[in-house]
Amino acid sequence: MTPRQASTTRARVAIHGTAKVGEGPVWDPAGDRLHWVDIPAGHVHTSDPATGRTSTIALPTHVGAAVPRREGGFVAATSAGFAAVDAGGAMTVRRAILPDGQRMNDAKCDRHGRLWAGSTTMDFQPGEGALHVLMPDWTTRVLLNGLTLPNGLDWSPDGRTFYLADTMVGEISAFDTEPGDTTIRRRRTLFRIPSERGMPDGLSVDATGCLWVAMWGGDRVIRLSPDGDLLGEVPMPVHQPSSCAFGGPRLDVLYVTSARDGLDLPAGDPAGSVFAIDRPGAVGLPSTPFAG
Repeated sequence: MTPRQASTTRARVAIHGTAKVGEGPVWDPAGDRLHWVDIPAGHVHTSDPATGRTSTIALPTHVGAAVPRREGGFVAATSAGFAAVDAGGAMTVRRAILPDGQRMNDAKCDRHGRLWAGSTTMDFQPGEGALHVLMPDWTTRVLLNGLTLPNGLDWSPDGRTFYLADTMVGEISAFDTEPGDTTIRRRRTLFRIPSERGMPDGLSVDATGCLWVAMWGGDRVIRLSPDGDLLGEVPMPVHQPSSCAFGGPRLDVLYVTSARDGLDLPAGDPAGSVFAIDRPGAVGLPSTPFAG
């Protein structure tokens, strides 16, 4: 189908940055802050969109995502596996489950406070990635093998459908699941994207169940129905939008991270910043902190 433009087609710079690979945005209603990371730099940023100010914790590792913990600080998806990071930035690796040459990538908590995270090899070897879950007691298990670059994790509003993008494959999959369980089954292709149109990266599900997907190399964010129909798109002023999350006090702003990595950019190019799409025609769902 021909996509309709979303109600607002202009993205503005909300947080100026020069991230190599900005990723993992998560809205924290405690203080109205946006947490996000720069994967290869190992930076965990906390930004105030109202002022544009950002504080940064530098970790000695790649960090695919950092999610607030219920007891304070963050749980971080790292090169080794999973780590606890306190409010002062001290990191303790709690679950070292990955061999050398691999790292964790995107990660998100379900509504029961369990962290789901994808792993990949540093050179994105086909089929060598996996989907993991970290339980509140810090035990882990593998939910799915055979992936390449797992990305874009989220759930339908009722918690009965799990979505996962495999970026290098250009595919978004849907699975049946249950809100109280971590079992996923009946995998099917929700949406497949030709490589010339970019690759599906991070995504967020809105309150109506539609998916908002950042298109790496595609200069845009797309909106999909729960059935995989392309409903609309928002052009972005950068080539590599990387992930997105709803935020703001009313969850009616879509924040979009971006990346400078691999690009030859002129001075002043905004790549690596966080953008905001105001009034995108949808509101988001609240995030859940890690329960461990």
